[in-house]
Amino acid sequence: MKLRMLAAASLLCLVHVCAQAADEPADASAGKVVVSGMVPDEASRAAVLGRLRELYGAENIVDRLEVGGVVPPPNWTEYMTKMLGPGLKQVSNGQLRVNGTQIAIRGNVSNEAARQQVASGMATALNPTYSIDNALVVAAKGAQNRLDDTLSNRTIEFETGSATLTPKGKAILDEMRVVIKELGMPRLQVIGHTDSTGNRLANVGLSLARAGSVRDYLIERGVPAETLGAVGSGPDFPVASNDTAEGRAKNRRIEFRLVN
Repeated sequence: MKLRMLAAASLLCLVHVCAQAADEPADASAGKVVVSGMVPDEASRAAVLGRLRELYGAENIVDRLEVGGVVPPPNWTEYMTKMLGPGLKQVSNGQLRVNGTQIAIRGNVSNEAARQQVASGMATALNPTYSIDNALVVAAKGAQNRLDDTLSNRTIEFETGSATLTPKGKAILDEMRVVIKELGMPRLQVIGHTDSTGNRLANVGLSLARAGSVRDYLIERGVPAETLGAVGSGPDFPVASNDTAEGRAKNRRIEFRLVN
């Protein structure tokens, strides 16, 4: 998902947001906002969880908070609920850590304006005793490059005239799955393309079916269904001439595109 949240256990505890690490086995928390750590009392716990459920949806929150054992700064709960604002939803593969009055945020955003907006929104919600370590990075372009480099102009192959993946096609998708997980399960569009041979509408249908097969394969291997879309473009966006066998082979392809 976007940001995942964990509350940091410390003397002046408190909250941090994160997503499943790349080396963790797939489980029910994959792609969700995981909230863990220590909070001072049940009222604080309810307030933090309630705010996060408003932002991300109750079904996307995994509650691992514990109560007690920490002494918060004055008015901590009020400040935390104000700080957990809509701007956080711009962060992907992220982590928000609160330790007393020290706050650190990590993750990827789509542009520099978003990087500044997220941090300034948090600062506005807090008083001057809080400090914010803004380690957000503009990484959308880098993530797209990583996807493109992994595919490396290779063709994800299907059985002739069908949407059934070949073993070679599955092997490439296994590599793509690893990279998608390392990037924090970003939202992606799987786009199918064909050459211009035959009926256009049939080719559009085939390209969509192939994109759907790729999506299904990745979901079966742990990529969250809600992060993947499938589109069939048929022969409309060739990357080479359809006048040669080599060009037609290049046009029969699958692409992965980040969705902002």
